[in-house]
Order: sequence, then structure tokens, then C-alpha cells
Amino acid sequence: MKKSLQIGGAYVGIIVGAGFASGQEIVLYFTSYGYKGIYGAFLATFGFALVGMCIAQISSRYRTTSHKDLIYQISGQSMGFVMDYLLSLFLFGVAVIMFAGAGATLQQMFGLPVWLGSICMIILTIATVMMNVKSIINIIAIATPYLLIIVSIIAVYSLATMDLTFVEQSVIAQQAQVSSKSWWMTALLYMSFNIGVCFSLLTVMCGAIRNEKVAGMGGIIGGILLGALILLINLSLLAKMNVIVGLDIPMLALANEIHPFAGLLMSFSLLGMIYNTAVGMFYSFMVRFFKPSKPSFKVASVIFGILGFFASLAGFTTLVAKLYAVMGYVGFMLVIFIIFAWLKRNQRIA
Repeated sequence: MKKSLQIGGAYVGIIVGAGFASGQEIVLYFTSYGYKGIYGAFLATFGFALVGMCIAQISSRYRTTSHKDLIYQISGQSMGFVMDYLLSLFLFGVAVIMFAGAGATLQQMFGLPVWLGSICMIILTIATVMMNVKSIINIIAIATPYLLIIVSIIAVYSLATMDLTFVEQSVIAQQAQVSSKSWWMTALLYMSFNIGVCFSLLTVMCGAIRNEKVAGMGGIIGGILLGALILLINLSLLAKMNVIVGLDIPMLALANEIHPFAGLLMSFSLLGMIYNTAVGMFYSFMVRFFKPSKPSFKVASVIFGILGFFASLAGFTTLVAKLYAVMGYVGFMLVIFIIFAWLKRNQRIA
């Protein structure tokens, strides 16, 4: 059970980066749909738990050491090639979003220039990637309970100090909606995108687990925890929609409403999650093309870090809204491949 909890905690930690913990993603994909966003949260929870279990069990079965090992197994040679490189591109894209998220967080909390916060996170990420990152999974797992506690406190406060009714807040939320898609399609796209994001590290982590049931339970636990966080953040934001409309980091604004010290704790939590995801994504991207033991790895890390900085200047909110939407569709294809591979595997066992 301890191993399953570690997998579940790491599963959450991989996904919970700048967009998720800040509330920006939740506003775009759930809160802006008003009451229907709550239904979307439950649908996403089911998807995270189901697909997380499938990835964990298949990875354990095939003893995978990288996403490449599993991609070709579940999607064939031709499609595997396309999916492999698209996933690698997504890893870099998410790392860029984390860099932009760090800049937005430090600006909103401390008034620092956005570019300065982004550079600091990039330098820290590159430095970590060049060192030993084998313990990153444990670090990510440890951070998950901390975030869950802070988000729960903010949720209770937001619900207890609502200025308007949920009906009135729902109207404000829907006016801020930027997507024309239905709530259920948006929820599924959000889930599938995040599966694409965590797929690489999840396959490596669960490939080292010899017991498929233990690995699968970790995927289920992680999915349920993700759903709980989505629901808590969604309710917090919906209760205070009149306060957080247009903010890059809405959860930070709510924490500051409680007390400046709560805002400071939330800032550190956000930066910690951003750091975890940035390192995980950037490292997964780099090792796909360069061997860590070779000098070219360090040179390439610096070059791609510089490219990531310029890409991050597009802005945190813009990157989340545009890049995540495109990535969701490719992630959806990956989810279909994963579920079919899991069903075929179980049929052979039966």
C-alpha cells in the first residue's frame, strides 16, 4: 500500500504544475462552465483514475524505462513514431509553461518583472537536470499532501465568505468562458492532455514496479486525489468568481485574502509545484534526445533553456489557453491507445 500511495502522490505531483495549482487551468476548463464545471470535475476524476491505472499496469507488465518503450508497443511503428515525437514536443511545451508560470507567480506576489522570475526558474531547472535527478519522484510525491492541505483551507474560506450566491457567481463565470466546446468535451480534453504530460514519467516510474496490482492501485489513488484537488479548487474559484476574474494566479489572490502569510505559503507551494513539473518535463524531453552522461547533454540543456525563456515571453495565460487546447486532442488519441492496449492485455490473460 505504501508503494501505491507513493505512485499516486507522484502521479498528482507530475500533473500539478503552474496552471493547475494556480487555478488558471481550472478556470478555463471547469469554473467558466458554472455548475456544469462540477460535473466536468467528476468526469475528469473518473478518466484520471481509469487511464492512470491502465498506464501503471501496462508499464509494470512491460518493464518500461522510457515512454518510447511503451508508445511503440501500444500504437505500432508508424503511429508510434509520430506519437513519440509529438509527446517529446509537448514535454518541452509544458516546461515552457512552467517557466512562464514562475514569472507570473513572482510578479503577482512580489512585484518582480515576469522575465526575471522565468529566468530564475530556468536556471534552477537546468542546474537540477545537470545533477542527479533520480530522487525527483519522491520529492514530487512529498509535495502533494502539502498542496492538498493549503487548497482545502482556501476552499473552506472561499465558501464561508462568499459575496454572491452560486447562481450569481455562475453567471459571472460563464461570461468569462473562452471555449465554445461543451463541458464534457472540455473535461475529457483536459484529462487527456494531462495524461500526455505525465505519460513519460509515469511509464518510467511504474516500469520499475514488479507487482501490477500495486502499480494499478497507485494509478487509481492518484486519479482520485487529482479529482479531489480539481473539485476543491473549482469550488473555491466559483465561490469567488467576482474577485478572481482576469487574474493570472487566482488561487494566490484567494490565499492573500485570508492573510498575507497564507499568500506567502501558497506562493512557495506554487513555486515548488512549478519547479517539480519543470524539472520533470525538461528532463524527460532532454533524455529523449541526449544521453545525460555525455557533454552534449549539458550544452543542449542550456540552449533549450534559452529557447524556453523566449517562448515563455508569450505569457502564462496565453500559453495555457492556446497550447493546452491543441495538446488535448493528441493526448486524447494516446488515451484511446492506452485503454485498447489494456483491454487487449486483459483478454490475453483471461
